[in-house]
Amino acid sequence: MKALGVISTTVLFLFLGATLPAFAQEEHHEQEAKPAKQQEQAKPAKQEHQQAKGQQEQQQKQQEQVKSSRQEEQKQAKGQQEQQQKQQEQAKSSRQEEQQQAKGQQEQQQKQQEQAKSSRQEEQQQARGQQEQQQKQQEQAKSSRQEEQKQAKGQQEQQQKQQEQAKSSRQEEQKQAKGQQEQQQEQQQKHQEQAKSSKQEQRHEQQVKGQQEQQVRGQQEQQQKQQGQNEQHAARQSEQEQHRQEGEQRAAWTDHRAHNWKSEHRDWQERGGYNGYRIPEDRYRGYFGPEHAFRIYTYPVVIVGGDPRFQYGGFWFSAVDPWPEYWSANWYDNDDVYITYANDGYYLYNRRYPQDRIAISVYAN
Repeated sequence: MKALGVISTTVLFLFLGATLPAFAQEEHHEQEAKPAKQQEQAKPAKQEHQQAKGQQEQQQKQQEQVKSSRQEEQKQAKGQQEQQQKQQEQAKSSRQEEQQQAKGQQEQQQKQQEQAKSSRQEEQQQARGQQEQQQKQQEQAKSSRQEEQKQAKGQQEQQQKQQEQAKSSRQEEQKQAKGQQEQQQEQQQKHQEQAKSSKQEQRHEQQVKGQQEQQVRGQQEQQQKQQGQNEQHAARQSEQEQHRQEGEQRAAWTDHRAHNWKSEHRDWQERGGYNGYRIPEDRYRGYFGPEHAFRIYTYPVVIVGGDPRFQYGGFWFSAVDPWPEYWSANWYDNDDVYITYANDGYYLYNRRYPQDRIAISVYAN
């Protein structure tokens, strides 16, 4: 609006500037015309009419120029006003966009603050949980120490009682020993007195005693010789019996050796299924499976119907399959074996040959 006022003022000054010279020219013409009128009074009135018409046209042109100038100024003012409105709208849009960005940043900051707060709370909860766990562990350790101290104190008191009892026993034994020693001394004194009074009886007793001792020694030596002979005879018989049993067992195991195990071997499924005795579950977990290996020679072995039968875990076992021909000849003495139940029956595995398994039967007694 201020610019529009300035423009209007400028147009007014231009209009006045254009009008004043016209009036001055007209006055000048009138002054010049006075002598001319005086000189040329005979000129017709038509010339005056033409001059007035020219002046009127010139005034109309000036008015049109002023009007055109005003219209141009109005257009410029309107353009400036529209430009200002556009600038204001752009500024408003920029402010709104800035406000939206600021709002978005604020919301993002709030989210970050909430996330940070949640993280802090979670960390605090974790720290509290760890602290509680540490307190529990400390309490458990304290309880364990107190229990150990009680046990140690009880053991110490028990040891003290035992020491006191041992001390009392030693004192009692010392008293008894002292009493026995005094009694022996009294008896020795009595014997000495009796010996003094009857030396001949003592000599006779010594002779009798010497003879008895000689007889006793002779009998003991004879008994020892007889006992030694009996022990040697029993040892020879036991050794012979052991050699005989080992020979029978070796022969029985050898008889069960396969010529072609791949073709001679049959599992329980091929045999129609296992129908023998089944080991209770609790006994099976305690003695059987890959983690419970043993050597057969350390357990009782008997020959039943020409077949070897060994005892383990409170049960007797007999091989149904022959053992592979490529196993070592004394595998039952030197190899670690274990028994397991696999789907359809019981099998014996040799850790040296883990790919092979021998079908076996179980007997309760």
